[in-house]
Amino acid sequence: MDFGIGFLSNNVMLPIIDLFYSVVPSYGLAIIALTLIIRFSLYPLSVGQIRNMRRMKIVQPIMQKRMAEVKEKYKDDPQKQQEEMMNTQKEFGNPLAGCFPLLLQMPVLLALFATLRGSPFATANYNVNLQILPSEQIERIQPAAFATKPSSIYIDEGERVKIAAILPGGNKLAVGEHTKLEYQTVDGKPFEELLEEHPENENKLLPQWKITKGAERISIDSEGNIEALQPGDVTIQGNIPGLAADTGFLFIKALGRVGAFDDDGAVRWDIVTMIGMFGISLYVSQLLSGQSNTSDNPQQNAVTKITPVLFSGMFLFFPLPAGVLMYMVIGNIFQTLQTYILSKEPLPEELQKIVDAQEKEALSAEAKALPFEPKSSKKKATS
Repeated sequence: MDFGIGFLSNNVMLPIIDLFYSVVPSYGLAIIALTLIIRFSLYPLSVGQIRNMRRMKIVQPIMQKRMAEVKEKYKDDPQKQQEEMMNTQKEFGNPLAGCFPLLLQMPVLLALFATLRGSPFATANYNVNLQILPSEQIERIQPAAFATKPSSIYIDEGERVKIAAILPGGNKLAVGEHTKLEYQTVDGKPFEELLEEHPENENKLLPQWKITKGAERISIDSEGNIEALQPGDVTIQGNIPGLAADTGFLFIKALGRVGAFDDDGAVRWDIVTMIGMFGISLYVSQLLSGQSNTSDNPQQNAVTKITPVLFSGMFLFFPLPAGVLMYMVIGNIFQTLQTYILSKEPLPEELQKIVDAQEKEALSAEAKALPFEPKSSKKKATS
């Protein structure tokens, strides 16, 4: 179950990309436009989340103090303690309330993420699971055609079709059996015919096959011809390259490029630059939202501060296509600007009173901590 992610990707995200590409033929600009449209459409939800975080930053010290008092006062009466804790949460607000808008956004953001990880920006992957059986067992199995879940593949600019990987005789083979793994449209049209209709893109969209499990049990050539060799389970991964995978944008060499290092170990500075921009924008967003210093625990604050570094470093070991990284950077910059604008918004009256009280208390504590000249010294000086 994909929670509507596939539906959103095929019926919302990709049509928006097609629309913008038809106006300005640039897949890089189409990614930017799609990201901004989705972010603006989710603006009301994210505003509620940011406002709740700002509110909790202000009331959290008072709330924590009140919770501690309740725990101490009703330590011998767990039922009353729980009741008072709930009343305190009702008064100050539930810290988890800000998670609800985020949960509502997740299917849309995941659909956007999935869209940019597929055609035309990146390679579309098909996993085909096979079972190789001895000849005497295969006779008892009724053959049935096997097909993977279809994916939208761009075969030309603005033209996409749903393609699935097909095994006409099924995915259960006898040792020594030969078959062919093919790509077809959902209407049964072979992928090879589509390529013949678009000879200018034929070399860009040539399918590839790779055995990811059970390589000793099966053989497959570049055209998808299979020979079953030994009994056991086998997984074959089929790949159809993205039409725009090698297309560059600004300083990005190729939108489908994956990883900060190439096969020779050379650094891909366009990818590294975007990873750095992602980390910086995430850190600035944390500073503006107040997440970097919301706890009395220094260790927890330190972990929060290094979170942008950890997230950025993750992309070095779990690489993503350049187009996906560009979307994440743009999304972070949008979030940072949104947080900054909302941070300048006047606070509600009750929250402003709390802030004023906290500032007055801080000034009073600072004044008490300052060194002063004892009165006795003044008397000695005048005598």
